[in-house]
Amino acid sequence: MNNLATYTAVQHQGYDELVMRHATLVKRIAYHLLNRLPPNVQADDLIQAGMIGLLEASRNYDPAQGASFETYAGIRIRGAMLDEIRRSDWTPRSVHRKARMVADAMRAIEHREGRDARDSEVAEALDITLDDYHQILQDASGCRIFSMEELTAVGEVPPESIRGCDHIGPFEGFQRDAFRQALSRAIASLPERERLVISMYYSEELNLREIGQVLGVSESRVCQIHSQATLRLRSRLAQWLAEDTDE
Repeated sequence: MNNLATYTAVQHQGYDELVMRHATLVKRIAYHLLNRLPPNVQADDLIQAGMIGLLEASRNYDPAQGASFETYAGIRIRGAMLDEIRRSDWTPRSVHRKARMVADAMRAIEHREGRDARDSEVAEALDITLDDYHQILQDASGCRIFSMEELTAVGEVPPESIRGCDHIGPFEGFQRDAFRQALSRAIASLPERERLVISMYYSEELNLREIGQVLGVSESRVCQIHSQATLRLRSRLAQWLAEDTDE
């Protein structure tokens, strides 16, 4: 065997060992994400996408960058799963369209009034009943219109419009840092109950039922509050997020 073939064989052996050793990491991340997704998302699909991410990580990992392989692989695995979720978007276009309308109405009201938009004001602006507005929030809860998981996963998976490659340059790094700061300010500016739901869901990793028990409201009401918070964030981060124009 020549030197190149020997080197290649050793490399592949190293890749295989990394993949075998960290296969459980893929399952752990998949089931963690699954707790936050609608029931029609299958664990097997996430695991399959995550394994592809793990394989890519094993081939691209550079220890000179300072991060451990597990940290680096976790980023790539999660990113591969989120890419699969985006590609397999199950939400009807009508739900996306109504969610965008809510975000636009919120932005207009808050710009005009200089304060948080109220449920009744958004419903009035859309010329719908309050019950219809709450139904839109319920429907949008399973929509990928705005994924906090994409935006707050240790900052490693920013929106498509500002995502860089593995080795980002100074400008992309500046964009990423600026977006994180904008997101942090937007979350801090949410109404207290919405901010609390976001904190318990993403930082403390409680599920909707557990949050409902803390707040003394139903799980469906927590779902509405969470959806309203994410749409409010979308309205406040509009300059960062590319709008989907599909009808």
